[in-house]
Amino acid sequence: MSACISLAGKTALVTGGGRGIGKAIARKLAEAGAQVAIASRKLENLQATAAELAGLPGQVVPLACHVGRLDQLENLVRQTESQVGPIDVLVNNSATNIGQGPALDVTDDMLDKMIEVNVKAALRLVRLTVPGMIARGRGSVINIASIAGLQPQPGGLLYSFTKAGLIMMTRCWAREFGRHGVRFNAIAPGLIQTDFSEYFWKDEAYRQTLEATQPIPRIGQPDEIGFLALYLASEEASFVTGQVFTADGGATL
Repeated sequence: MSACISLAGKTALVTGGGRGIGKAIARKLAEAGAQVAIASRKLENLQATAAELAGLPGQVVPLACHVGRLDQLENLVRQTESQVGPIDVLVNNSATNIGQGPALDVTDDMLDKMIEVNVKAALRLVRLTVPGMIARGRGSVINIASIAGLQPQPGGLLYSFTKAGLIMMTRCWAREFGRHGVRFNAIAPGLIQTDFSEYFWKDEAYRQTLEATQPIPRIGQPDEIGFLALYLASEEASFVTGQVFTADGGATL
């Protein structure tokens, strides 16, 4: 697909771009010619990813940022625009999951942290980047949600709640900004083999159950989400907005 899609001349910002799904998305966008800023807290991870992706048609630029801090998000957008270019594609991929466990064990601190990273960061980045997209009459925002936002995840009250919120914000933004040429879509992955989800896929009993019941009997790979994000970022998806693309091997069936 990446050989057919061109993002030459486009700038993308991918949060959580140092590893896992974010890294796969950055790779696909850069393969298609986009200049890609990748952001997360750990600069060393970002630098390693940028070095690994060097030589692709699009440059990958590492920028350290704690997405839970407004001042750092503001600085991230300024740095991206000054070092890379006006942001055409925003991928809200950063997430945390610190509240896994019984619902009655959830604390206010857990709730605040999960909202800060999983919901508020996306809201703030949209507020910081979409006015520029509107001024240029084009833009694509891709929010990485989860099938946990479509159906309850056992022991995952906060993760399911925040991902459901991100999905609804995606739909609301799509309704409001479509007339300005800015598209919003969400991707809801199932279990993907990343460091973030190793709690699940390293659990042998959980994995065996998944493989026995899921129509496609395996765990997904980050590149499979990367290809989907590439499509949504491109002009080939110019008539697509407000949608939630589930990539879960049929798990939610």
